[in-house]
Amino acid sequence: MEESGFQNVTKNNLPLPERAADQITQLIINRNLQSGDKLPNEFELGSLLNVGRGTIREAVKILVARNILTIKRGKGTFIANHPGRVEDPFGFAFYTDRLKLAFDLWEVRMQLEPWVASMAAQRATERDIEEIKARCEDVERDIRSGVDHLSNDVRLHISIARCTKNDVVPNLIPVITYSVGLFGALNQNRLREETIATHRAIVDAIAAHDSEAARIAMIQHLLSNKATLDEEAGKSKERREDLKEN
Repeated sequence: MEESGFQNVTKNNLPLPERAADQITQLIINRNLQSGDKLPNEFELGSLLNVGRGTIREAVKILVARNILTIKRGKGTFIANHPGRVEDPFGFAFYTDRLKLAFDLWEVRMQLEPWVASMAAQRATERDIEEIKARCEDVERDIRSGVDHLSNDVRLHISIARCTKNDVVPNLIPVITYSVGLFGALNQNRLREETIATHRAIVDAIAAHDSEAARIAMIQHLLSNKATLDEEAGKSKERREDLKEN
C-alpha cells in the first residue's frame, strides 16, 4: 500500500514511535479524515509504515495525548473533535498568580480582539451574522435570567473569531476563552449590563460590516473588563497590607 508523500518511518532519525505518530498524522491529512472518522486498524497501519503493532500502539498514545486521536473501547480509534487542539494548550491553569495572569491575558486580547472584530465585520457572511446575533441573545437571556452566562459568552467570542475566515485565529481562541472564564471568576460576573451593551455594539457593528465601529466596540468591551481587574487589584493590595499589619 502506498500513500502520496508518505515516507517509510525507518528512514527518519526521530524515535520510532514519534516517527510513526508523525506519519499517521500525515496519513490523516492525505486521506482528508475528519472528526469522528475511524483510523485504519493496527495491522493496516503497521503494514503501511513497515513497523510492528507495538510501535503503532505507542504512536497512537502520542496522538491521543495531542488530541488528534481518541480511542473508543471495543470500537476502534477515531479522529478527535477539533484534532490537535486542547482545552488549555498554553498551560494557563498552572499559573499561580491568577490576577497577574488576568492582566497579562487582557494585554494580549487588546492586541488581538479589536483586529478580530474588525476582520469579522469585513468578512462575515449573512449566516455568520445570524450566528453571532443568536449567541449574543443567548448571553443576554442568561444574564436577564440570573444564570451563569460565561459558557455562552465564550461561544459568542468563538463565533466572532470564526467570522475572520483566518485559519490561524482558531488556534489562538484559547487565549480568549480562558480569559473570559478567568475574568468572570475574578469580578463575580459584576459586568452584567456592561456586557449586554458592549456585546450588542460589537455584534451590531459586525452586522453592519463597519470594521472601525467593530474595532472600537471591542476595545470598549475590553476596557470595561480592565476596570474591574484594576478594582480587584486594589482590593488584593489592601488585603495584603492588612495581613502585614496583623
